[in-house]
Amino acid sequence: MNVAESLGLLAMGVAAVTPASLFMLAVAGVLLYLGIAKNYEPLLLVPIGAGCLLANLPLSPLIADDGMLKVLYHMGVGNELFPLLIFIGIGALTDFGPLLENPRMVLLGAAGQFGIFATLLLALVLGFSRPEAASIGIIGAIDGPTSIYVSGILAPHLLAPITVAAYSYMSLVPIILPPIMKALTNERERRIRMPYSQRSISRRTRILFPIVVTLVVGTLVPFATPLIGMLMLGNLMKESGVVERLTKASSQEIANVVTLFLGLAIGSTMVGSEFLKTSTLLILVLGILAFALDAVAGVMFAKLLNAAGGGNSLNPLVGAAGISAFPMAARVVHRVAQDEDFENHLLMHAMGANAAGQVASVVAGGVLLALMGAR
Repeated sequence: MNVAESLGLLAMGVAAVTPASLFMLAVAGVLLYLGIAKNYEPLLLVPIGAGCLLANLPLSPLIADDGMLKVLYHMGVGNELFPLLIFIGIGALTDFGPLLENPRMVLLGAAGQFGIFATLLLALVLGFSRPEAASIGIIGAIDGPTSIYVSGILAPHLLAPITVAAYSYMSLVPIILPPIMKALTNERERRIRMPYSQRSISRRTRILFPIVVTLVVGTLVPFATPLIGMLMLGNLMKESGVVERLTKASSQEIANVVTLFLGLAIGSTMVGSEFLKTSTLLILVLGILAFALDAVAGVMFAKLLNAAGGGNSLNPLVGAAGISAFPMAARVVHRVAQDEDFENHLLMHAMGANAAGQVASVVAGGVLLALMGAR
């Protein structure tokens, strides 16, 4: 090989640069900026941004059939393994005590999934297929692993924009949620105080809860069994108190490693030629609409419960925590309430609605899979 041929091989990378790849490299930079500089979901946005950057470098061997990023995708995203492992960690970190103290929060969690189904219908009107529309609608769960799991089964070709939308909107909960809550409530409603329950939840109840939920949901919505089963397995390990090493590993070491691999694998699907389509922009718009509709439905349903009860025992802000996005949504609700009244403590009540939303989003995902005839 002469010098000219050697220089030609070295120049292949430069020659392979396209406007689409340059744009996606800029997108990768934005994701990295949001994760590092703004601290928006850095555990996901930094690996996703890195995966996007590596996948869009010219002639990148990392996304070849035997490349590392492609192997990671097939190893844990194509077969839904990574989202399920993350759900074990989420369960190990979740405290369902506030929900058990105030079971009516289940209603707010259910109301917080309204945007999923409303967005599904709108996506159908816009020309998406039924599986695609369901995958777009599940962005409204505001729960990254659920979105990945459902869209990976129903519409894997849309996995990249759906995942980016889901995690981006999760990270933007503190920005998106407060204006919606304030627009739907007045100062008097935001100042409603909710006394804490003095009921003590026994260890037996806490242990039985994940078992009963798995049995009930797994029987009524079989397609939700993988998600609810892993979520409740993590919670059972936590509440049992006898497998602390497994609980710690699930919520820390395993969750951290899987999160890194998942982010890189998702980022690797953001190749310019596949990502830069009109459908991507529509998905991003529909995703934020689903988020907004969830929050609106939660707040309005809380106000409806107050009206039906003939009193003001429920602060409508708590309804916004039913969107899932655990536990960020609950913290935002608490902060907005304290902006009006510093001595108004809604955190535990919001945590109850938030935990209910976590379970409800999983059930919604299983319902969508059943309705779309997934196998």
